[in-house]
Amino acid sequence: MIRTRGACLGMVAAVLVSACSSIGPTTLPRDRFDYSSALAESWKHQALLNIVKLRYMDPPIFVDVANIVSGYQLQTTLQAGGTVAPGASPTAPIGDLFNAGVQGTYIDRPTITYAPLTGDQYIRGIMTPIRPEQIFSSILAGWPADVILFTSLESINGLMNQSFGRAMHRAADPKFLRVLEIIRKLQVSGALGFRIKTSKEKEVTNLLFFRTQGISDEDAELSREARELLGLDASEREFHLVFGPTAASKREIAVQTRSLIQIMSEVGGQADLPESHIMEGRATPGLAQYTGENRTIRFFNIHSSADKVKDAYLSVRYRDQWFWIDDRDLKSKQAFAFLLLIFALADTGEKRGLPLITIPAQ
Repeated sequence: MIRTRGACLGMVAAVLVSACSSIGPTTLPRDRFDYSSALAESWKHQALLNIVKLRYMDPPIFVDVANIVSGYQLQTTLQAGGTVAPGASPTAPIGDLFNAGVQGTYIDRPTITYAPLTGDQYIRGIMTPIRPEQIFSSILAGWPADVILFTSLESINGLMNQSFGRAMHRAADPKFLRVLEIIRKLQVSGALGFRIKTSKEKEVTNLLFFRTQGISDEDAELSREARELLGLDASEREFHLVFGPTAASKREIAVQTRSLIQIMSEVGGQADLPESHIMEGRATPGLAQYTGENRTIRFFNIHSSADKVKDAYLSVRYRDQWFWIDDRDLKSKQAFAFLLLIFALADTGEKRGLPLITIPAQ
């Protein structure tokens, strides 16, 4: 009987000890998903908040997550005991007793390090216009050309885009909008291309070309119209892509790109702010207050309300108001996704030493 009780106690102990295996591998799938989701959500909230702040003349502040250290600790205590009463019988109710127990303590203590974007990195990432080849490379990657160019270009070969994010309000040149429409159609049909050419002297040239073989008559006519609107040589099919307000020759396509803060200002100019905030001078007027006769385009809808909306794709609270994007507004969600892509394109260059904020969460 004593040997049997001892065997049972040993089995219980073995099971409890075997359960205390390494917890690191088991947390990997969960942590990877949870932290990536949390980072993505915080990134979106920070972007939307800074867009709204620009309408109130508040400077945008960006804080990156520089490092995440997540530590786990599991402590277990095994307790087991028993009492054997020899000679127990029906007249002796005291029989064999056996008890076992385990106690555990689980501690999750992540440490997150934040890096504010300042100095030279702030200027490069926020204030510097985006390089033309980055914009057209994203078009070749499948992003809709009309949305990308309308969002990120100030002008193309002198044709001006609309502007509502700053003090000067300007409607888009109809020729600019037509060029974007044509480029989108040629993108879908594959009649438009972009490539980077490197010479023997390591000189890099960005080339935009119109296909002339294997295309439909409609695409050929659209290509001809695009070259005419842009003032390009009708006999050429390949053109140099350069940065600047105007082209130096008929073989160049000059694009004046916007910086990230300009793009955010333009997006913020389309936000619907409380009318009282604009009338009282708390916020700048936007697209809704523009009364020009020329054609204007709204590609982004940011709503505002005093109460939080449940069915929102994204919402942030600022100045006692909720600013949000409707989850059913695919056009705005697509434009916002492209805006986050622009953030990634602008985040270039060597990471410098920055002031860090470390907050241990216990």
